[in-house]
Amino acid sequence: MTIEVGDRLPDVTAKTFDDGPANLSIGALIEGKTAVIFGLPGAFTPTCSIRHLPGFVDHAEAIKAKGVDLIAVHSVNDPHVLNAWNKQQGSEEIEIIADWNADFAKALGVDADMSKTGLGIRAKRYALIVKNGVVTYFGEGDLDVSGAEAILEAL
Repeated sequence: MTIEVGDRLPDVTAKTFDDGPANLSIGALIEGKTAVIFGLPGAFTPTCSIRHLPGFVDHAEAIKAKGVDLIAVHSVNDPHVLNAWNKQQGSEEIEIIADWNADFAKALGVDADMSKTGLGIRAKRYALIVKNGVVTYFGEGDLDVSGAEAILEAL
């Protein structure tokens, strides 16, 4: 079942990257915060690299100006790859959620089998706004509902 507005965000352990890979509790990450989390199929893939992540990089200041404490990108990648991609894209202010086993994607109901394209199990393209652990916006699909501009409108 896919997460919906009004649901609590599941507390799943993923990975992030500090001086190296580190465990990341999603619950602890968002505790007491207004957070924007956007998910995408994979680091270094075309639309994700050309439009999705760069949109959040370009609009991060405007998003934060609307009361957002945290912006995070979620992908079913290992923390090394996601960290390298995040640095290459110029988005060090954006937290990474490296969901190597797709546990968070499955808990949200946004997992997708992309084996036919060589990607395996991945996250669908989505974005959500969470306030104090509760989802207040969820858009799954194209950038018109999951991109930075959609988030700005929803805030």
